[in-house]
Amino acid sequence: MDVFKVPKVPPTTLKRKLSDSISPENAKRHKPSPMAFMQSDQSTSLKGKGKPSVTVEDAPEEDDEANDEPPEEFAPGNDADYFMEEDEDGRFFGGGLTKEQKDILSIFEDAGGEGVIGDMEELSLPAIRRLILKLERAINKNQDQRSKYPDDPTKFIDSEADLDATIKSLMPLSQVPALAYPELVKSETISMLIGLLSHENIDIVIDVVELIHELTDEDVGGEDEDDEDEGEENKRDAGMKMLMNALAEHSLLELLVQNFSRFNEEEESDRQGLFHVLGIFENMLALNPELSNLIVAKTKFLQWILSRIQAKVHDENRGYASELLAILLQNSRENRIAFASQSGMEMALQVLSQYRKKNPETADEEEFMENTFDAICSALQEPENKELFNESEGVDLMLIMMKEKLMAGSRAVKVLDNALSGSAGSKNCEVFVEALGLKTLFSAFMGKSKKKKVDVSAPASEETSHIIGIIASLLTSLASESPERTRLLTKFVEGDYEKVDRLLDVREGVEVRLKVVEKEISSEKKEMIRTGEEIGPEMDDLWYLRRLDGGLFTLQTVDYILGWICMEDDGIRSHVSVMLGRRSKSLKNIVDTLREYRDNVADGDDMEESDATSRRDILNGLLGFLESCI
Repeated sequence: MDVFKVPKVPPTTLKRKLSDSISPENAKRHKPSPMAFMQSDQSTSLKGKGKPSVTVEDAPEEDDEANDEPPEEFAPGNDADYFMEEDEDGRFFGGGLTKEQKDILSIFEDAGGEGVIGDMEELSLPAIRRLILKLERAINKNQDQRSKYPDDPTKFIDSEADLDATIKSLMPLSQVPALAYPELVKSETISMLIGLLSHENIDIVIDVVELIHELTDEDVGGEDEDDEDEGEENKRDAGMKMLMNALAEHSLLELLVQNFSRFNEEEESDRQGLFHVLGIFENMLALNPELSNLIVAKTKFLQWILSRIQAKVHDENRGYASELLAILLQNSRENRIAFASQSGMEMALQVLSQYRKKNPETADEEEFMENTFDAICSALQEPENKELFNESEGVDLMLIMMKEKLMAGSRAVKVLDNALSGSAGSKNCEVFVEALGLKTLFSAFMGKSKKKKVDVSAPASEETSHIIGIIASLLTSLASESPERTRLLTKFVEGDYEKVDRLLDVREGVEVRLKVVEKEISSEKKEMIRTGEEIGPEMDDLWYLRRLDGGLFTLQTVDYILGWICMEDDGIRSHVSVMLGRRSKSLKNIVDTLREYRDNVADGDDMEESDATSRRDILNGLLGFLESCI
């Protein structure tokens, strides 16, 4: 709702700018002087303890017959936009004050008054309770005046200004969460704030969401957070948890979603208000990730996000929406299925299609693009969504991005790695080869190695790791003796086995990196044995995960590919044996890697049980063949 309810004036004229019919110079002539403003009845309260407020007095009633003058205008020229000041925020939330009057009001507020806390030391429990009581009174007064004079903004303008100031006065409470948050919950302040989300004045709603965003920020507690002891930290965390639970119990997130339609993002203040709303969602999800499923199941938040990221013009809120989309899909099967059921896969691919021929223009837009790619990768963890990815022509789009070699290209490789993996990705593997993806894939894999010696000591890039993952999926899924599989194997033979040599280079580089990690683990083991510490299965699992991150996962994938192509082609096997010999290695080293891989299949990854069983069977077959060749 707009700031004022003025009879017979269209709402659109009440926006935050002056009407074209009145110039700033003309409007300025109608504004009261500072002295006239300060001589109002309410301004005299500056001498007392109460906080000054601004009022608009009714004109004295006179006999209509005796008074030939026209009735007093609501504003100069009966223009409601007169009350819209041009302050740095673009508007005043319903106070109807000029810039000059607002400056004077700021002086009044700086002078201090009841409930104003100018120093952090005053944030004691009694002071907090006074602020809460003041908020309750401000809400009640505003509700009373709005109900009595719904069509006369001059009657409730002061109470609206007081309510705004009172809400803002609660901001410092975020500095003392251990003390303030339990009191906010016990005093029903949360209920009062949630109730204000339905206030007629959208600016009051924005005040509330800005306050809640501040209160729920993960850095609440002030600059002394690093110096607080463990007991204080526990109290702060307990206070934050109590506040978050209370907000969730009062259906905060559901009510925020219902308010989305009230924000007009063409207005700066509304755009900032929506930014704070999205910030609340992020804060709540950070503290309690389990809310993710509840948000998607009980609100239209996911639907709104999918709509918001499709905006043609990029802005901060669009980027924030993509970040929240990635968070919602990160660890929730239910949300990933909901994403697909609401045409999310098709929408996200459509959004990314704009980056086929161009790079993001800003760092913020680049982050938006990455978040959208991440959301698709998360969705592809579910087998059902891999089929939807194919139906939405996702494979073709990713290949186009790879060919263009822009920023989106490396992200497209990651998406394809996810889309082609597992038994559910078999169809995507076939489509990939049919779409001539092998040429694009191996061109990216070889890079500049044809012209320049590759530095094997350098770690494999993330893109290279995903390319290796795609090759492994193709070898796993493409049917034996099929044209697609034959075309894949031919790639390793052509060019005098140059792709095989590239694989061996990657293998050597990964081994160098892995040896560093294994040396560190060996030192830790010796130290634990020396000190008599017990080395249990949990510690062994942690060390294995460290080795996977340190290069073992890539080494296992490379040796899995080498095992396949050695078994499929005698020429490749002979070439691999010769090249390994030059590095003082042999097929036995590949066997050792694959044996450990087999013994730990499905440990440390999200592989489905059926896929894990299939992978173990394949590894047993590869091991049987390679062991016979040693």
